Amino acid sequence: MATTGSRSTLVLVYLTVAVLVSPALSAPLDGAGFHSATCPQLESIVFSSVQGCDASVYLKGRGTEQAMGPNTTLQPRALQLVEDIRAKVHAACGPTVSCADISALATRDAVVLSGGPNYTVPQGQFDSLAPASQNVVNGLPSPATSSVSALARAFSGKGLRDLADLVALSGAHTVGRTGCPFFRDRAQRMDDAFSRRLAANCSAAPNRLQNLDVVTPDLFDNGYYKALVNSQGVFTSDMVLIKDRTTAPIVQQFARNKDAFFAQFAKSMAKLATAPRPGGNVGEIRRNCFSPNALRAIDTVVEAGEEEGFTASA
Repeated sequence: MATTGSRSTLVLVYLTVAVLVSPALSAPLDGAGFHSATCPQLESIVFSSVQGCDASVYLKGRGTEQAMGPNTTLQPRALQLVEDIRAKVHAACGPTVSCADISALATRDAVVLSGGPNYTVPQGQFDSLAPASQNVVNGLPSPATSSVSALARAFSGKGLRDLADLVALSGAHTVGRTGCPFFRDRAQRMDDAFSRRLAANCSAAPNRLQNLDVVTPDLFDNGYYKALVNSQGVFTSDMVLIKDRTTAPIVQQFARNKDAFFAQFAKSMAKLATAPRPGGNVGEIRRNCFSPNALRAIDTVVEAGEEEGFTASA
């Protein structure tokens, strides 16, 4: 059984797994009852799996280890928990639930287990027919992003055009940790006491992990926003939210009122899942979350051919 601390080291921005396994949508998805007939135990399987796993490897967001382009562990580590749950779900119900739906449910459950809000997860989403291209992954905003306008463009490309969505989903940094290379831009600025402390800490211990929320690092709450108000954001992209006049009032509201943050976070997560995009909900239910079914079929044929060749030459 994982501790509360290990569960809450995740950074829960659904964008990372969404771009890896989900197709674009053109219509709203069904609600929580979509799988009630074919897999009534779905949500209990997902919840018990998230509760019993170290969720620190799950859904790292922008700027954390898994979201960095050069890091080749991004896809395997981000999807391993979802794949483990998929195996349990398909064993119990058959191949009726997509990795995309499982990842959305696991995200919600990890938020709740870390102290965050509960919310309805739209279901019925297929998995994409092709692996995400590096261009799609690179479309996620960088932690070194130094303007709200650049962040807003990135979020708008995901169907999130309201600045409240940008600020609320950035609040997933209320839990999680990151390494020194991922906030080097912020530390090297040395333009306030906190950035100078970040620089000094990383100089003394380059492999240390830094809490993204220095107020309440192991709880999903509004401590992240309180830290921003005190100029204690770890990423440059965090600090621009409090420095920009268009987003600063939202940050200040969330710092004062946790319920307001929770309500907007739940709303923004629902919008993220159902945002209209060209292409439609076209795809498949993957038999393995790491790769589309067509690629797995090709691998199976190649492996079979290699095995036959070895036997013939023996």
